[in-house]
Amino acid sequence: QVQLVESGGGLVQAGGSLRLSCVASGSIFSINAMGWYRQAPGKQRELVATISSGGSTNYADSVKGRFTIAFRDDAKNTVYLQMNSLKPEDTAVYYCNADKAYRSTGTIRFWGQGTQVTVSS
Repeated sequence: QVQLVESGGGLVQAGGSLRLSCVASGSIFSINAMGWYRQAPGKQRELVATISSGGSTNYADSVKGRFTIAFRDDAKNTVYLQMNSLKPEDTAVYYCNADKAYRSTGTIRFWGQGTQVTVSS
């Protein structure tokens, strides 16, 4: 099992910045990717950004150039999401995820509890 704890959400004005953090604990070996998703009220959960264990990144078009995902320099059990130039449409609950590979069952995705990000206009 993998436990994920997010932090760093809050209320910010449009144009501002926030940095989200996600710390993975438990059985963290064989985690092959981590990422961030978000869910706004009345909408489906959507991909924001992912990072592989090798450092390859992927972003939703809506956040490219504004958001950056990265591992902590000295610990790949911690992933950050730096969010700049925030817009009201970025308002959502942001969820961290970790994909862990199991020999018997394949890859299983674990989720954090979510952190609220609210961007005021």
